[in-house]
This record gives sequence, structure tokens and C-alpha cells, in this order.
Amino acid sequence: MYKSVEDLIDTATARRKPVSDLMIEQEMQTTGLSRDEVWKKMERNLEVMHSAVEKGSNAGGVYSKTGLTGGDAAKIKEYRETHHSLSGDAVMTAVQGAIATNEVNAAMGIICATPTAGSSGTLPGILFMLKKRINLSHEQEVRFLFTAGAYGLVIANNACIAGASGGCQAEVGSASAMGAAAAVEVAGGTPEESGNALAIAMANLEGLVCDPVAGLVEVPCVKRNAIGATNALVAADMALAGCTSRIPVDEVISAMNEVGHSMSSALRETGQGGLAGTKTGKMIRHRLFHEV
Repeated sequence: MYKSVEDLIDTATARRKPVSDLMIEQEMQTTGLSRDEVWKKMERNLEVMHSAVEKGSNAGGVYSKTGLTGGDAAKIKEYRETHHSLSGDAVMTAVQGAIATNEVNAAMGIICATPTAGSSGTLPGILFMLKKRINLSHEQEVRFLFTAGAYGLVIANNACIAGASGGCQAEVGSASAMGAAAAVEVAGGTPEESGNALAIAMANLEGLVCDPVAGLVEVPCVKRNAIGATNALVAADMALAGCTSRIPVDEVISAMNEVGHSMSSALRETGQGGLAGTKTGKMIRHRLFHEV
């Protein structure tokens, strides 16, 4: 079990192995499964992600029972196909995948929690854009998920990944950091560059609160995954360009944890503060649950 990102990076560098290989080996040791069995389990996660993006993006999209979310991924797909987007097609492809996945989640569909249901769109948004942009093979897609999982495991063991514990910085922030690190590896970067990407991505979203309107994982959760995906890509590019985090990556993780614990409970998934506490947020809650 790797106790820190530094430990993970040092081991990968010393053994001249990608972090994805280290994670596969750890899963084999922890579960007692063969390499092929571990690989197939991750392939299943990849299949679920693919299905969610397709379902959320096509045929007008999907809609939640509350009517608060739905159809935006399909709108973005049409926009991409008929307009010159301001932020570029790569960015909007990532946004489409992220939102599609979280709309499927809000509509009670099947998703892969990475690391949570509320942040489930961030990694697919990153991954499927990269698949298209740099022609990732199936093996590279699976390895991306193992790499993200390795860094996510360290974050979970040293900080938190739940909005109730640390705000949305712990959910979308962690997912964005995991995705940034994994994006660097599949793009040919070093473990050290992955660590810098993780630190930059996490620091960028430090302090992000969890304020779901009516206590539901819809508003603003769905669209925050779009920010998580794009933030990860920016952080990955910065790291690949040679930019570094002045604060060591493990200290960034510790800082996120400290900030999360210092947040008011109203800003940690209770649906009381932030956007949930606005006049309109309260009206929506009352309409859905007849509560003040």
C-alpha cells in the first residue's frame, strides 16, 4: 500500500514502471486475483463509462425525475457539431462526456463512481476526449483508469473524497487531480510530472464547497464535473510543459483535507448553504419536498 504520492512516484521511478503497473500489482496482491482478472474488472468499469457517455449524449439525452437536470450533454454535442466553440472542440468534448455521465447518474442510470457518484463524470470526460485527440488504444484507456485509481487511493487514505467530509473539493477536486495525473501518464509524461499535475489540479479547486440544491446530486454537481475535467486537462498540459507545483503534492493533499474539515457543515453536502441556501434553492427544495 502506497502511503503517499511521493512514495508512489519514487517506486515507479526506481522500478522504471508506470504507475498503472504498480496499481495492477497492488490489486493482485490485495484481492488475490490474477492479472487477467484484475484487468477484466477494470475493463468493465471502462464499459460502464462508455455506455453512460453515449446514453447521456445521444437521442436528446436523459432527464432526471425532478426535472432539474438533463439534456445538456446532447445540446453540447449539437453545438460542437454546428458551431466553432469558443474554448475549442477538445475542451467541449471533455465537457460533453463529463456532463453526460452525471446526467445519467441524476437520471438513476448506471455509472462508475470515480471516486464518487457526484464526481463520476470528470474522469470519463477527460479520458474519452484523450481517446479521440491522441488516439488512445484500448489498453491505454484501461491503464488510464488504473493510474487514476492509484492516485485516488492515496488521496482517500490521506485526506477525503466525500463531499460530506470535505466539500466538493474532495469530490470533483480529487477526481480532477486523479484525471490530471493519469492524463500525463498516457501522454508519455513522467511520474514526477503526474505528481505536479495532481498538485496543480487539486490546488486550483481548493476550497470548493458542496452545496447541492435540495440535497440532490444535480445542481450544481452536474456542471461542476465539466470544470473538473477541463481543470485536469489544463493542469496536465502545464505539468507536461515543465511547470511545477511550489507546494509538494502530498502537502497539497493535506491542505485540501484541512480546508475541508474547517468548512461549515452548511457547505458539506447538507443542502443548507451556498447555492442550496439561496432564495431559489430553497424554493426548489420546497417544491420537491414541501420543506422550508
